[in-house]
Amino acid sequence: MDRIAAFVTFVFRAGLLITFGVVIFAVTVQVVSRNFLPFSPAWTEELTRFALLYIAAFGIGLAYRSGDLVGIDIAVDAMPERLGWMLRLVGAVIVCGLAVLLIEPAWRFVGIGQIQRSPVLGIRMTWSHLATIVLLAGLALFAALRVIEMLTGRNDGRPRPLDDPALAEPSALTGARPGTGPEQDPRP
Repeated sequence: MDRIAAFVTFVFRAGLLITFGVVIFAVTVQVVSRNFLPFSPAWTEELTRFALLYIAAFGIGLAYRSGDLVGIDIAVDAMPERLGWMLRLVGAVIVCGLAVLLIEPAWRFVGIGQIQRSPVLGIRMTWSHLATIVLLAGLALFAALRVIEMLTGRNDGRPRPLDDPALAEPSALTGARPGTGPEQDPRP
């Protein structure tokens, strides 16, 4: 389970990093061209808007995992431990269920993009609308991971910081323990 969680976290972090890079590139081109060139390309604004959609899409699942989404943890944390655990489980099941339920209408929304094109870049709006699928899939995946981890006793349902060694270390993908080389790993 840790490998799956680490892999999903890695994929969404990579997507977030790439889209941040696209925003940085587009904004840099825009700033440089406005200040040092006689023209400024219009495509940078549109590309930035598309990338911002994907930043939100890749970031929502990671924010859910780390607890950076807005929540009412004060009420749940004030309850007895068992009741708080049950409410966190019910909340994760609801989040996962709603995200999965919304994927089909979001897919229809993506289909609308087949007949539309972006005005400046000229690409199909399907690519812009696809961010909704990425967002919902990420939220569903991270909520499902929380549910599974809670039911197997691996997590109490509280958010896990993304700097948790089980999620942050590349070794989590291979199964090696952080800080140990292959020759030092005591597992068979």
